[in-house]
Amino acid sequence: MDSPRSALPALCAVSSALALTVALTGCGSPNPAAGGGKGGALVVAGYGGSFETAFRDSVLPAFEQSCGCKVTYIPGSSTDTVAKLMAQRANPQIDVALVDDGPQAQALEAGLLASIDTKVVPVDDVVPIARMEDNSGVGFGLTATGIAYNPEWFEDHGIPKPTTWEDLANPKLKDKVVLPSITNTYGVGLLVGASKANGGSEKDVDPGLTAVKKIAENAATFDTTADVSNYFLQGQAAASVWGVSRTSTLAEKDFPIEFAYPKDGAIGLVTTANVVKKAPHEEVAQKFVAHLLKPSVQRALAKATYDGTVVRGVKEDPALKNKVVSADKADSLLRLDWKTINKNRSAWTDQWNKQVESK
Repeated sequence: MDSPRSALPALCAVSSALALTVALTGCGSPNPAAGGGKGGALVVAGYGGSFETAFRDSVLPAFEQSCGCKVTYIPGSSTDTVAKLMAQRANPQIDVALVDDGPQAQALEAGLLASIDTKVVPVDDVVPIARMEDNSGVGFGLTATGIAYNPEWFEDHGIPKPTTWEDLANPKLKDKVVLPSITNTYGVGLLVGASKANGGSEKDVDPGLTAVKKIAENAATFDTTADVSNYFLQGQAAASVWGVSRTSTLAEKDFPIEFAYPKDGAIGLVTTANVVKKAPHEEVAQKFVAHLLKPSVQRALAKATYDGTVVRGVKEDPALKNKVVSADKADSLLRLDWKTINKNRSAWTDQWNKQVESK
């Protein structure tokens, strides 16, 4: 399942990353600071690409200094990370898993996650959407799925700026909308958002399928990568269903693009931190998760990744206004019921393929 984060480039293949993990956790002299006296480094599996760079520059050095330990970072997509947890179930090699909230729900269902120690991790300080079921993990970053659009193109063609999902069905947008495939998280967000806007929900997506089918009449293509940058840059897209953080990244290149929060409900997407069940260094793993919620770390990640902060009271950087999910928007985002989604994903894919992409 592609997602806003899983589309980021990993720096090594799953097999080689897994081998590296085993090698690193099996060597070195015992380090009590690393927890449990089992030796080796605290192993964190998380996102690759620019996110990994931000972690290595802004997160890991301060934590390593505070704990007197070494952190090994294994980059990869959320689905790759959950696959590793499944493969290592009998002998976990990863201490902390950083994954999107959808795969997090799958990992929880599979019994791969330990509970967050609320005496160590200040979960009560985070916004509700960042609280995971049964404290199985905690969100440390927040973005949103909504409508990315080229304001210059809209103005040139006399089209009002989009304010609802339904606006993507405007006939003037014929062949200028790049829609996400149901195989990535943006597609799921569109389906659920359109369903809720028309009286449905995750338990009843028929209204959403009807609404998306109408929007699909304007589709130039259906993207499976979760990265529609090139469609905008090449002029194929005037609008798409995308994330605010991705939109802000493209805007950095001085491309005319803006993000609209649909008034009938933008979709919240949460980056989560999770302690792996039977982790080799669980005590330090809990401290690492707590570290991610420190105001300084929250601000650094917001600046580097355009993920909004999740801790109440963290002073926001004025330079990031409109580039990240601000605190005043966090509580208005729709929260996806991933347990229901994951249970019905296969059936939804069949329905989507027949009703939406079969034109």
